[in-house]
Amino acid sequence: MEYVVVVDNAGRPVRSEEKIRAHREGGVLHLAFSVLLFNPAGELLLQRRADGKYHFAGLWSNTCCGHPRPGEAVAEAAERRLGEELGLAATLRPVTHFIYHAEDACSGLTEQEYTHVLVGRLPAQQQPAPDPQELGAWQWLAPAAVRRGVAREPAAYTPWFRRLVREHPVADWIPA
Repeated sequence: MEYVVVVDNAGRPVRSEEKIRAHREGGVLHLAFSVLLFNPAGELLLQRRADGKYHFAGLWSNTCCGHPRPGEAVAEAAERRLGEELGLAATLRPVTHFIYHAEDACSGLTEQEYTHVLVGRLPAQQQPAPDPQELGAWQWLAPAAVRRGVAREPAAYTPWFRRLVREHPVADWIPA
């Protein structure tokens, strides 16, 4: 069984909770992360969530996301998930955080997350080797193209990624 870290509105750990239970019945605020990984050309790696994902299946989103395990640092968890989902390794740095709430009509589950956003740059020679249970597809896109896509067809993207793109200048986070 997988557990998440339940937090207060300031992001301070309160307790742990079984992951799916934390997403049921309106959800409970818990710690999460979203990774934005850029290539040397400054393009962002997007993923389409696998059709079998437990919530928000089949939607386009940021490079990877997930939850730190109890006792696991956010950056450590993000680097772990990057390897698990995409077979990639990169050094990540935090850039912001936000709280959001979103309900998935298809699964009946609710996201209520205190999300840390981390960015990194992938060396040119590395290419994704995605886990098909996690990703249905992936693509590199320039930040301007990402903003246009989210504006044109918001329902094709996860709610946390839509919010991130709308509220933050993603292009400003491209690592040097």
